[in-house]
Amino acid sequence: MKNEHIDIAIIGAGVSGVYSAWKLKQKYPNKKIVVFEGSDHVGGRLLSVKPPEIPNMVAELGGMRILENNQKLIVNLIAELNKELSSDEQIELYDFPVDQPQNIAYLRGEHLRLADFTTKPDKVPYNLSFLERSNSSGTIVVNAIEQLVPGITNPDLTEDDRLEMTKNATFEGVPLYKLGFWNLLYRVISGEAYQFCLDSGGYNSTMVNWNAAAAIPWYLSDFGITPKYKGFKYGFQQVPITLGNFFEKIGGEIRLNSKLEAFEWKDDKFELVINGENLTSSQLILAMPRRSLDLLSPSCPKLQEIQSLIGSVTPRPLFKVFTTYSNPWWRVAGFTDATGKYVPLQSGRTVTDLPVRQTYYWPNNDGTPAESGTSMLLASYDDGSNIGFWDGLRPQRKKTWAEDKSHTEIEEPFEGEAEENEASTESDGLNQKWSQYKAPRKMITEMARQLRKIHDLDFTPKVRSAAFRDWGEDPYGGGWNSWNIGVKTWEVRDKIVHPIDNCPMYICGEAYSDAQGWVEGALQTADIMLSKL
Repeated sequence: MKNEHIDIAIIGAGVSGVYSAWKLKQKYPNKKIVVFEGSDHVGGRLLSVKPPEIPNMVAELGGMRILENNQKLIVNLIAELNKELSSDEQIELYDFPVDQPQNIAYLRGEHLRLADFTTKPDKVPYNLSFLERSNSSGTIVVNAIEQLVPGITNPDLTEDDRLEMTKNATFEGVPLYKLGFWNLLYRVISGEAYQFCLDSGGYNSTMVNWNAAAAIPWYLSDFGITPKYKGFKYGFQQVPITLGNFFEKIGGEIRLNSKLEAFEWKDDKFELVINGENLTSSQLILAMPRRSLDLLSPSCPKLQEIQSLIGSVTPRPLFKVFTTYSNPWWRVAGFTDATGKYVPLQSGRTVTDLPVRQTYYWPNNDGTPAESGTSMLLASYDDGSNIGFWDGLRPQRKKTWAEDKSHTEIEEPFEGEAEENEASTESDGLNQKWSQYKAPRKMITEMARQLRKIHDLDFTPKVRSAAFRDWGEDPYGGGWNSWNIGVKTWEVRDKIVHPIDNCPMYICGEAYSDAQGWVEGALQTADIMLSKL
């Protein structure tokens, strides 16, 4: 590699990196295009892992779903890829359930069902106003948004329509981009309603004080206007892996475990240092999260020139923990309906104000609920400041470019834990090893205690195995990013993809998009970048 010259060097093998590489190689088949990835796998924050002894499930330690109704870039990309894939390689989707009426909301020490928010408002332990009562958290926030930007909740509007509305909207004469989402919500709903929405919504970071002009259309897409989610039969990571395979088949190259340590623009070319060795490139694409750009900045003068652009977003911590059991014990925490029929707890999520926050009853890879046999929970889907609760129950977070083997402390096996084997974990070549992301026992013990409390059970089966991924660790710095208050997001989004005139350095990824936290955002900025390149 020493003294090697590359036409286009792409740093990062997440979705935006391998998608850009594939598109560029199709456009310029004779150019030498290389993707450098610091970790040991393609996918970035898409990380699909097969649990031992459950061949019909895939744990999504990273992104796990798409919004079929309004995320046209990823929907169209999947259709395009499937045209080129054989029948047994197809990217298959299933309906991904979220809020089911029979599911639990354990809030302020009270056990409720999600249906109780609207059917039994007297049971909801929050001092809500007359207009706020009998509503779910999503309805309360959507109604508040309609007061702030009249007409924006019209279901006939497109994503672009809503973005244009908030771009031009004001509140008391102040442009929305200069205001915080939390600040605005507090003007139109009560403090109790805000806390109820925060607690029962399951996320700590979506309603914090981030750029209101970006937050409002973002919230409506995810929670407000009849969202329809889709999951992935073989794991979401199948998408970037397929893109990478297509790129390599037409002559591209992906180099794993290849970390960019520094670069400099000199004599009309980039001088790159990768794993301590030098090479040059005519063009450079940084398909990286904001935190990764921060880590590079001290040794890269060109990044120091654009710190205000890089710093226009804030990384948000996020982690996931999956646990497996000998049976789907949560089914016994259902209820008997008005007709006397027992309705088991079997799909979607439960929410709580305890640190676990969200628990998903993980489906089979065709979307059907687990009814018997070894089964799996997304035991905790946690974000924001709430993650700090677990800091005393896990190894210290890695700093900078530590080895991407999540947990190095030696852990005793869980009771009944099966030995992994190649057939059960990597038979289709799409998934990482479960054991690489083994969760700490102390964390799982506390998580099991909270799960018993949430489900009002005295006993739950032993955890057989557990895996987790903390996306707040370097080099990612967060599971998603949010626009800062005061930023004209539409200007930064288009500027940062090619931030310096007369320098062929480009930046793409979900961080600086209109769909932060989604693959849709990564594809959006990649397309903007490609049009300029």
